[in-house]
Amino acid sequence: MNTPLSRRTALQSAGATVLAAGLTSMTATAAGAADGADAAPKLVTYPRPSAMPTNTSFKVRVRSAPDGEWQTLDIWRPQLSEINAATGSSKVYNSSLAYFDFQGSVEIEVTYLKGGTTKARVRPDSYGIKPEVLGDTLRLTLDQPRNIVVQINDDIFDCLHLFARAIEKKRPAPDDPNVLYYGPGVHTTADGYLTVPSGKTVYLDGGAVLKATVLFRNVEHSGLAGRGVLAGTVDGGVLVENSRNIAVGAVTVLNPNGYAVKLGEATGVTIKGLGSFSSKGWGDGIDVFCSSDVVVDGVFMRNSDDCIALYTHRWEYYGDTTHVTVRNSTLWADVAHPINIGTHGNTDNPEVLKNLTFKNLDICDHREPQLNYQGCIALNPGDRNLIKNVRIENVRVEDFRWGQLVHMRIAYNTKWSTAVGRGIQNVYIKDLTYTGKPLATCLLLGYDAKHAIKDVTFENLVVNGKVIADSMKKPGWYLTTDTIPMHANEHVLNLKFLTTAEAEEAAAS
Repeated sequence: MNTPLSRRTALQSAGATVLAAGLTSMTATAAGAADGADAAPKLVTYPRPSAMPTNTSFKVRVRSAPDGEWQTLDIWRPQLSEINAATGSSKVYNSSLAYFDFQGSVEIEVTYLKGGTTKARVRPDSYGIKPEVLGDTLRLTLDQPRNIVVQINDDIFDCLHLFARAIEKKRPAPDDPNVLYYGPGVHTTADGYLTVPSGKTVYLDGGAVLKATVLFRNVEHSGLAGRGVLAGTVDGGVLVENSRNIAVGAVTVLNPNGYAVKLGEATGVTIKGLGSFSSKGWGDGIDVFCSSDVVVDGVFMRNSDDCIALYTHRWEYYGDTTHVTVRNSTLWADVAHPINIGTHGNTDNPEVLKNLTFKNLDICDHREPQLNYQGCIALNPGDRNLIKNVRIENVRVEDFRWGQLVHMRIAYNTKWSTAVGRGIQNVYIKDLTYTGKPLATCLLLGYDAKHAIKDVTFENLVVNGKVIADSMKKPGWYLTTDTIPMHANEHVLNLKFLTTAEAEEAAAS
């Protein structure tokens, strides 16, 4: 087990190799000491180790508003990918990332070093951030933590991802016996894993890079925290197996080999503030297998496969997946789905995915040429899985490249499944908004009468400004689904489209 305990002992740890190190910046140290002391403006910036690659498209400066001292941020290089629909090959793009913490408000200055700026967009669009554009330099102000993307001239790959997080309220002492501390610099372990014992927290300080998968196996009351980076890991960023009461904080996972986070037979897991980028095949964001009481909050996921995927049985994991909440987050799927539920399960001993909540989300993109794998929100039970009690609320979908807004299908996908799913029951989708080019046809497909989709309600579905409701004005021979457009087959039962007023009236009656 490789567990360096502090800055002083890191070099002595048998399992850890420090390739580059340094002390926390004076700005970070001062801010850490003052955490919680008052509400005065604060700004914390972090170094990028020289061993980590950078990108040269942007220069970024930040200062406490209105007249703090400008500080230049280090730029990191996440990599992103796009699949060639004709060949199946992928093209990898270099992109940019910068991050800092603040309290109060900050002014940010972004300069596009390639020049030729004709337009600038700050995403998600729902934040309503309109930067001041001065040639190739733009300025914007934030008065609350945001994860944003600055996009120049409609370039979605050579763009700037900016994580402006809240000041950490609790920073552990490096020599705390319950903390496995990694300071700024690049760290490795002998076998590519960092195994975390029960009751211990791994703390990656800002500017720290750990090239190891953080492993929680058969442990409890453990965690991962800090503002550091997991990069180039061997088996995903974080792996939680047969463990309970695990907390994963606002670290950033850069281009792992595998998923950013994988949960298997885990209970009581909180993932808050995580950032993730991937470019390799099967580069999922957060995958949950056979786990319960999971909360994903305030994450930013930009992935080369599903951003959030919920399943039951696969590999050595068995059991239902229940009580999962994903909220206050931004999802960007360069490949596959922002949200995918139900593909994998246990045909011999069927399992259930139930009590699933998705709330206050921005979906920036979805690109998937394969019709069987489309859907910004996809419910695709296979392997005799049953999906029930799903609540999706206040989700804003921006103009995506390729796919469907919603896809629900009782599937027997012989490539990934050994049997048809049992069904989908009781799905409530409220305040789902799409703004963009005309939609491709959404699909709701039951398999047969015994494997149906039942009791799906859309409340205040808004497509390009139009509220979709059964009561809307339309030709009498049109279906409500024609106006989206959506195709629901004969094995979709009790499908409703309501306005908010109609829903409230029905609830009161």
